[in-house]
Amino acid sequence: MTARKPSRKKPAPVETEAVPAPQPVTTGAAEVPEPTASAATATVTTTAPAPAPADAPPAKAAKAKRKTGVPPRPRRGGTEEGVRPAPALHDADRGRLLAGEHHAPHDLLGAHPYDGGVLVRVLRPHARAVTVLAQGAHAGLRAALLDDGDGFFSGVLPLGAVPEYRLLVGYADDEIEIEDPYRFLPAIGELDLHLIGEGRHEELWTALGSRVMEHQGVAGTRFTVWAPNARGVRIAGDFTYWDSTGLPMRSLGSTGVWELFLPGVGEGALYKFDICRPDGSHTLRADPMARAAEVPPATASVVTASHYAWQDGDWMERRGDRPVHEAPFSVYEVHLPSWRPRLTYRQLADQLPAYVKDLGFTHVELMPVSEHPFGGSWGYQVTGFYAPTSRMGTPDDFRHLVDSLHRAGIGVIMDWVPAHFPRDEWALAEFDGRPLYEHSDPSRAAHPDWGTLEFDFGRKEVRNFLVSNATYWCEEFHIDGLRVDAVASMLYLDYSREDGQWSPNEHGGRENLDAVAFLQEMNATVYRRNPGVVTIAEESTAWNGVTRATHHIGPDGFGGLGFGLKWNMGWMHDSLTYMAKEPVHRKYHHNEMTFSMVYAYSENYVLPISHDEVVHGKQALVSKMPGDWWQQRANHRAYLGFMWAHPGKQLLFMGQEFAQGAEWSEGHGPDWWLLDPAYEASGDHRGVRDLVGDLNAVYGAVPALWQRDTDPGGFSWVDGGAAEDNVLAFLRYDADGSPLLAVSHFSPVVRHEYRLGVPESAGSWVEVLNTDAARYGGGDVRNEEPLKPEEVPAHGRQASITVTLPPLATVWFRPA
Repeated sequence: MTARKPSRKKPAPVETEAVPAPQPVTTGAAEVPEPTASAATATVTTTAPAPAPADAPPAKAAKAKRKTGVPPRPRRGGTEEGVRPAPALHDADRGRLLAGEHHAPHDLLGAHPYDGGVLVRVLRPHARAVTVLAQGAHAGLRAALLDDGDGFFSGVLPLGAVPEYRLLVGYADDEIEIEDPYRFLPAIGELDLHLIGEGRHEELWTALGSRVMEHQGVAGTRFTVWAPNARGVRIAGDFTYWDSTGLPMRSLGSTGVWELFLPGVGEGALYKFDICRPDGSHTLRADPMARAAEVPPATASVVTASHYAWQDGDWMERRGDRPVHEAPFSVYEVHLPSWRPRLTYRQLADQLPAYVKDLGFTHVELMPVSEHPFGGSWGYQVTGFYAPTSRMGTPDDFRHLVDSLHRAGIGVIMDWVPAHFPRDEWALAEFDGRPLYEHSDPSRAAHPDWGTLEFDFGRKEVRNFLVSNATYWCEEFHIDGLRVDAVASMLYLDYSREDGQWSPNEHGGRENLDAVAFLQEMNATVYRRNPGVVTIAEESTAWNGVTRATHHIGPDGFGGLGFGLKWNMGWMHDSLTYMAKEPVHRKYHHNEMTFSMVYAYSENYVLPISHDEVVHGKQALVSKMPGDWWQQRANHRAYLGFMWAHPGKQLLFMGQEFAQGAEWSEGHGPDWWLLDPAYEASGDHRGVRDLVGDLNAVYGAVPALWQRDTDPGGFSWVDGGAAEDNVLAFLRYDADGSPLLAVSHFSPVVRHEYRLGVPESAGSWVEVLNTDAARYGGGDVRNEEPLKPEEVPAHGRQASITVTLPPLATVWFRPA
């Protein structure tokens, strides 16, 4: 991926911009003549203060930037009691300021007491004249500064104390009145800096980045950035026509934070940081903490502030009433840019909540919405960790989408990617000229699979950046859950690395101890600050204790990672392998459908059929199934019935709810035309979608299917060994012991009077869901009458019922 050069189109001016030259200044009715070049001082004039114009005149870009070393223009003269020349800057300071290498520009620029007066020095590239306009007690004082060349203007004013003041900056054919950014104290507090230095600032987004604010009574934007290796940092933006020369930032001690308050800069301004690397070269970087960004492929950061008024108070108040592992949790996974291509966040808010609610899902999971330069990464190569992608609207537009889902009763989970980041030269990679966010050891920094860089989880400031980011999405956007991507790649030092390509940890093991500590801290912080939020791990190995509490030490000596749920990748792989077999061969793979129950309660699991399973040649879910079109759909429906009944929560990727036959593509999204009544086979797809809606409806109404997902007492096999029949039968129980009987039959034949042992307590059993029903596109082989238990022992139980099993179908029964 290559960086895009920032746009240099002419923006609307703001008060920090360069402007053309001033007109003669008048005092009452008399005009002050143009001073001569031979005088040694500039004029100090007292007049009645003129009100500042409501709108500053538009600025014009200079045609050519003044270069260092150009001789100064002659000093403007005046009366003897005028502005005295300021002492010349040391050549080193002057050079460092012009080169963007100075760590303390406020020490040299702005107003300072000096030798019985006030020294004012200004750096305004391209300006022809600068006049100080005193305010407050000295209102009416106008002092023309002396031109020192290279954009510097200075003078010693005959005042006893530093006044409040503004600057009148003149350019070739215009002038503008502005605030001096270098008259302001730091706009970030000592406590913020202390917490940043400790790596413990849990609201880092309030301290770093750009923030619209009023500071010392003046409206503007505070810019702060962490760049400890930089020799200097300046701000470039559309408000300076991307010339950063006049806006050097100050270093705030050992924290590595640089700060500058820019009066007059407000929402919508584009900016980047011009960083002087340790070797003296410069790099123009987007803000790592930017809360908004330009629409890709443009790469500038955007000053933003939220004005959104949330309306989801009821949802937020009750979302933590019930632990997620004891609640219904059925997830519809969505790639927002392609669900309905070209829709904005607000247009999605008009359509997505109604669709998801109609299907009965309790949550949506959004593939990454953090800003990313390459759409083909689906959002998994993030450059703007604090910015929702601007492809579909503003951050407040995204808030509106979340709010709309909440008001429809739907929780919002988002994919979060703290494992790695791309190498784009305008983003995080070697941000300040040295490895900063990535590990300093190249062998640990480089991700072997994706060509990206791994975060340095052992560095406290980097860990703080990520932990704060997790809480940011939950608190600023009311996100209800974070599905953490690629956890396995974080946990192991030898992940996708051969012998000799990795080094063991301090104990000689392969575990990444820094990543373990980071994940524990992230989970503990998110759960402490945001009751009702759930974190979910995509972790594909047998790491012990992914969903165990961080303070509970396991047999491996580690505390739990602290996640609430974990994707069950083993169940997904094994069950899909089984379903891909022809029914005649399935008896040889029966254990692939039963093995998951060996470890089902080792973690708190989600059963995922995600985007990863329907791309890159893996085929859509229905297309994985054997047989003709009828059998493929029947297998698809039977599998969904099995999945919804199996212990664990469930997740289904968009398009699979109506048996789309083609793989997903981010370019065009789901094949919605398959549901168009004008399409002759639309009924086949509508039938599958109707089944998903009914699965969710029964699921939500029957606590046995979700209340004891993590309790072994909530499950009991009836027959897990009927391999010859391709039958799996089991019972689920709720907290009161009320059962549901689930029977999945993966053979293409009808089995009559199939006997199953059942609890004696039920007087009769009724069919509550049958994936072979005609309305779903099946053959409508049903058990229409209540089934009374007989005193015939079966499967270790004293009572049993005989049922009719439809071909390639799952049937659920409940006591009448």
